[in-house]
Amino acid sequence: MIRSKSNNILLENEKWIPGGVVSLNRKADPNICFKSGRGSRVLDVDGKEYIDYQAGFAASFLGHNDPDINQAVEEALKSSSILMGAGPTTLEGEFAELFCKSVPYADSVQITNTGSEATFHAIRIARAATGRDHVIVMQGGYNGWHNDVACNVISAKADIGERVSPGEYPFDSLSAGVPDVHKSLVHVVNYNDLESIAYVLKRYEVACVLLEPVLQNIGIVKPEPGYLEGLRKLADEHGFLLVFDEVKTGFRHALGGYQSICGVRPDLSTFGKAVANGYPFGVIAGKKEYMDYFIHPEKSKRVLIAGTFNAFPLTTAAAIATLKKLADPVVDVYGHVERLGKLMEDGLKDIFTAKGITHHIARQGSAFCAYFMDHAPVDFHDILNNHDFQYDTEYRKKLIENGIFNFPVAIKQNSISFAHSEEDIEVTLDNVKKVVGQL
Repeated sequence: MIRSKSNNILLENEKWIPGGVVSLNRKADPNICFKSGRGSRVLDVDGKEYIDYQAGFAASFLGHNDPDINQAVEEALKSSSILMGAGPTTLEGEFAELFCKSVPYADSVQITNTGSEATFHAIRIARAATGRDHVIVMQGGYNGWHNDVACNVISAKADIGERVSPGEYPFDSLSAGVPDVHKSLVHVVNYNDLESIAYVLKRYEVACVLLEPVLQNIGIVKPEPGYLEGLRKLADEHGFLLVFDEVKTGFRHALGGYQSICGVRPDLSTFGKAVANGYPFGVIAGKKEYMDYFIHPEKSKRVLIAGTFNAFPLTTAAAIATLKKLADPVVDVYGHVERLGKLMEDGLKDIFTAKGITHHIARQGSAFCAYFMDHAPVDFHDILNNHDFQYDTEYRKKLIENGIFNFPVAIKQNSISFAHSEEDIEVTLDNVKKVVGQL
């Protein structure tokens, strides 16, 4: 398909922006420039409409340009709300109270502009509270752009080697400019591998373990029974902080975050994306004893949080409106997306089974991923060794050609929004059937 306007925009942008986009995670093949979206549908500059399952990396949980959220933003704008750079605001207080009442394990919160900032602060608090420097992250996880976490996202086997358990993997950096001394403080293990956590704990003074409670950077990899509980037990025994990165799972799966589903209390949590339905907003929350390191009376233990645009009125208004809508039992957001998720899961299973295609459909509520392997993945190496990456990529690109947009990179999560309808799911499944017939 020729996308002349999209390609021309990229070429023009490249004159002024390295790579042509200001977040290189957005650069993809095919190159499509989207100009507008409403509900479940998006429109590109060449005039083609798509049913969207990308949703800004799962951020627009209620759908694009949800009218209730946009109205709240418009009202904040019309009221001439400002962020003065001096003193508290009523909006930040209203949001904080609403958030803590929504997430049972959150005693208090601080607001950032992005999830990356939130995970950055979580690690700082963990180091301040424990007096230790080392952190453990997951192979295949994504927790932001900063030095402690910008590694081992979707690594090639040549860069990390075969499965090691118990053990750890080389720091596979996403970026140049990370000092080797800093890399030495970060330990990468596979998800669902408690033995490797214990292996690292025996060798280093660990400040925290940071992970997505459901590993959604590489699709939908669920915790095995006892895994999250095992992390909680190890944290209590060894004195490190357990940090849940709920930037993707938080508010998409439940009003109380995934932690309210699994029943495991982290020491700290980070949120973003769906919390403000795609407006730029991040949150760090957790136990008061750790959150109060932001105001610790001893200078040597106090953790800095600052940001000119933290709790900017328009984005904070969006977050308040989002949480209110998610909590409304009459609207029943979670019931609606669960029904659609089940419809999608069952439909995909039927299509792939009828075509004799080896598959596993992984789903958590509104988030799903089709793996072309014969079982539910337990970690990144399981996917690396068993998933058909080439088929996955071709499948995704064919769907895009047929007006179904999912991110054109293998094993990336698909996201149903509250704005999707049964008709959207049926149209999508019809196109899946068409595409697999062509492949």
